[in-house]
Amino acid sequence: MDRSNIEKIAKTPEDRLLLAKIWDKIQAGMRKNIPANTAFLSLRELDMTQYLFGQQDGLYHFGGYPEAERQMLIYLPDYQDESSLSDDDSPLVCLRATFYEGDSPSHRDFLGALMGIGIARETIGDICVGKESCDFFATTEIAPYILQNLTGAGRTKLHIEQIPLTHVQIPETETKEIRDTVASVRLDSIVSSGFRIARGVAAQYIGAG
Repeated sequence: MDRSNIEKIAKTPEDRLLLAKIWDKIQAGMRKNIPANTAFLSLRELDMTQYLFGQQDGLYHFGGYPEAERQMLIYLPDYQDESSLSDDDSPLVCLRATFYEGDSPSHRDFLGALMGIGIARETIGDICVGKESCDFFATTEIAPYILQNLTGAGRTKLHIEQIPLTHVQIPETETKEIRDTVASVRLDSIVSSGFRIARGVAAQYIGAG
């Protein structure tokens, strides 16, 4: 585990800044033997932290439930075990937004509503939209602000409450199987087939990251 690896892992100045911030925060927790955590990280950011820290005792990835895509990197000192990730001292909470059954706000509606009240993306984890409710994850610090200020998503009125992490309801993921014949196994060809878009458009999306 070496801070100099940041230069090898980072692909952009933004990566370098993020990894340096994460390194300093997690290392401070390790030195003082106190809990430390990052904000919510994307899959790519989580991969970079994996290369940076490797396998270290006390380090966990946690996003509120096992299959979470957006997760925090959390350091737990030797006097805490993994169960503390879900207890009252957890650095994240789950908020449930309930709405009229006839409405159907989307993931985009919820994310847009959160951004609209000034919430930074890194303070929000997965957003799991169901038929009559949406369970989403937020940092403990920002949760009270959301409870006071988030009143709707799109045209849908919401009732927001905090729930225990053990009561989270994750909707079953909808999948669609696509069978096709492609000219090559290039990524742009696979994306073009899977999303029914032109190969040139697929290449533009891939080039943009």
